[in-house]
Amino acid sequence: MPTPTPLAGYKSYKNLPQLAGLCTVEEAARPGLSVEECVRRLKRFHYCFKRLHQILTARITAEPIYELKTGFAHHAYLCAEHVSALRTRIGEMREPPLGLEDVPHPALEAFFDEILNAPMTEELLWGAYTTAIPALNRSIDDYRGETNPLSDAPSRRVLRFASLELEDIGRWSWEVVFNLVDTAKQGAMRPWSRILEELLVAAGGIDGQSQPVAYASGSDLPRRYSAKPYQYDPVPRRDERFSDPWNQGVNAESFLYNEKFPARAKALMMLYKRLREIDVPEMMASIITQTPGKPWGYYRDMTRQLWDEARHAMMGEVGFVAFGVDWTKAKITLNWSYRLNTECTPLEAHGVLYFIEQGLMPKTGKRYEFEVAQESGLPLMATLQDFDWADEVLHSQIGRVWYVPEFGGLKESLDYGDAAWSRILSNWSTVKEQGLTKHENWWPAVYEMACAAEGVQPDPVVLAFDETYEGKRADLKDVSEGVSG
Repeated sequence: MPTPTPLAGYKSYKNLPQLAGLCTVEEAARPGLSVEECVRRLKRFHYCFKRLHQILTARITAEPIYELKTGFAHHAYLCAEHVSALRTRIGEMREPPLGLEDVPHPALEAFFDEILNAPMTEELLWGAYTTAIPALNRSIDDYRGETNPLSDAPSRRVLRFASLELEDIGRWSWEVVFNLVDTAKQGAMRPWSRILEELLVAAGGIDGQSQPVAYASGSDLPRRYSAKPYQYDPVPRRDERFSDPWNQGVNAESFLYNEKFPARAKALMMLYKRLREIDVPEMMASIITQTPGKPWGYYRDMTRQLWDEARHAMMGEVGFVAFGVDWTKAKITLNWSYRLNTECTPLEAHGVLYFIEQGLMPKTGKRYEFEVAQESGLPLMATLQDFDWADEVLHSQIGRVWYVPEFGGLKESLDYGDAAWSRILSNWSTVKEQGLTKHENWWPAVYEMACAAEGVQPDPVVLAFDETYEGKRADLKDVSEGVSG
């Protein structure tokens, strides 16, 4: 029989939880990973989260499926937060200089390059969600099991949150892949899947624990899609539910600020404005992807704002569904994100975004929308607008940190954004002449649907609203038709 050890019989005072509840003395007495090994693995996890953030952000704009746009936005934000947490933890472990921008292994770089360059949505989903993320989570689980639970408690805490959210992502992705990637598509991807597996093996796994496979040089690594450098696609795309994406036929701001219209109808128009915000992640993804060389805090903060804007769009979706309205009948335009992404530099696009945010801060902005929501008597609307307002205050602060310093001061930064916005938003006649839209007035159908769900008669004055964005932009400023230059 094995000889009992003092550890097995150790008791705390009145059998209280040992070691602050982290683990038992027996568990803490087992040797774990060295600081050097911890840092080496944590740097690999940091690199993986950073690359996943890059991949998911870069694919938001051109991904047509709305649910995937919002899912990528959420997961990119989670990855950004875990990058930040790991950077902080690595910096605590006597590791100057940190080397956090270094590539841990050429094969690991090629692995993520392949996923970034995947040409089809199904391949992106397969590479990121069925290969990279599960492998990362397994390596994190291995680390948490091998490191000393007392000595390395701060790392275990950081990785515990990472693992919880990776598991959440896994549940989401299982349903997505099940519904979008059928058996035939999976079979067609097998050769590429083998390349991904080969690259992971060559890298020694996510954490570098396995024996890596030696290649003569990085150029000898197997590649299929990443043989050529990645080219970002800035053109926003929408699925078939967005049936008239160039439509500028209903001036939501003109309706919202008109005193003759009742608050309940204005609440419906605000839901349109929220859902229309799906164009903000589309343009912010372009800014983030096409602005290299910034401190990590820039990417973390901008991705937080990107995620908030995706969340606002979903808030509009929820409101429409809750009030018995088919949101696809409201023609959600992509005109704004398209023109910013294809006609402006990333700094100009950021300038437009910041100018709009500043316009939302006075009493006629988000405070007004919240007050209208309260006046509507719809508790859900008050909740949605309350948080929308809070988010926009945060976004204004993000702009002051990362955008305004590019200029001499606040006025100069606002003038720059104002000029860029006026230059790209006046194409009402152009898209109509090109046959892209007739600028249908979709408002009566949506309003009547909401009234029918509530069991009330439509207000004839509200029903008759027919003001468009011709010659106007969303802050009601007059703009002339023209081309960028």
